[in-house]
Amino acid sequence: MSGLKGKVVGVAADRQSEAICTLLQKKGAEAVAYPSQGKQQLNQDISAENVRDYIQLEFDWVILTTGIGAKTLEGASIEHGFKQHFIQKLQKESLAIRGSKTLRWLQEKELQPALVSEDGTMENLVAALPRGEETSRVFLQAYHQDDALWQETLEGLGYDVYVSKPYAFDPPEQSVTDRLRESIIAQSLDAVVFTSKTQVLNVFAEQNHEMVQSFNSGVIAVAVGKVTAGQLREQGITYVVEPEVQKMGAMVVELERYYRTSQEQRLEVTTSVIKGNE
Repeated sequence: MSGLKGKVVGVAADRQSEAICTLLQKKGAEAVAYPSQGKQQLNQDISAENVRDYIQLEFDWVILTTGIGAKTLEGASIEHGFKQHFIQKLQKESLAIRGSKTLRWLQEKELQPALVSEDGTMENLVAALPRGEETSRVFLQAYHQDDALWQETLEGLGYDVYVSKPYAFDPPEQSVTDRLRESIIAQSLDAVVFTSKTQVLNVFAEQNHEMVQSFNSGVIAVAVGKVTAGQLREQGITYVVEPEVQKMGAMVVELERYYRTSQEQRLEVTTSVIKGNE
């Protein structure tokens, strides 16, 4: 029997919510979508300006942090007729990459990274960068999370930082995040699935303490990967279910394994008690 049989799982994802809900339902769970990412807005004009500047200026490192960010910059280069210059310059650069989708984009363009974050985090990537010299410059494709922090960190390493912001997110619908918060606090959900750091920040923008108490006393927090799990722990959640492979299917399997293991442990305890009373 599936460990998810009869469980009610909230899904905070937006674009992937339907696919995640389907996976959960196939395992016997009731899945409820609470899209908490917010609508993505591509900054086309800003991206075109960023690509022009990138082509014209010299950089010691190019940091690409998300697949959608790299694709948006590429799209701007196509629209304005300088894709060839953009790709050719990237071929000559020292590329530092965060995230599997970003790496996949590089592979599609036959580009070779000099550095790849081993665990998908900016912390790991920045720690691997060498210190800059007096005239060192880095092109940072930001990803709408801690932009100012990473700019300051890179400047502390001695780099002049050019920040590119190809996209941003509008806030999610207040009524949706309110319903999710209420369900967490009431513990009417057995678990909640998060697939990005942004979702965590949006959900925990209000009623933080009460939700943390619920997560630490019954509701299971589930993260698709290390970055999302780290943000959940920063909120004060003591235990987070996360897969070794940062994919949706692996995440659902890991949640099922968690519940199945818990059920087996409870059964062992019950059996032990019964035998002890015989």
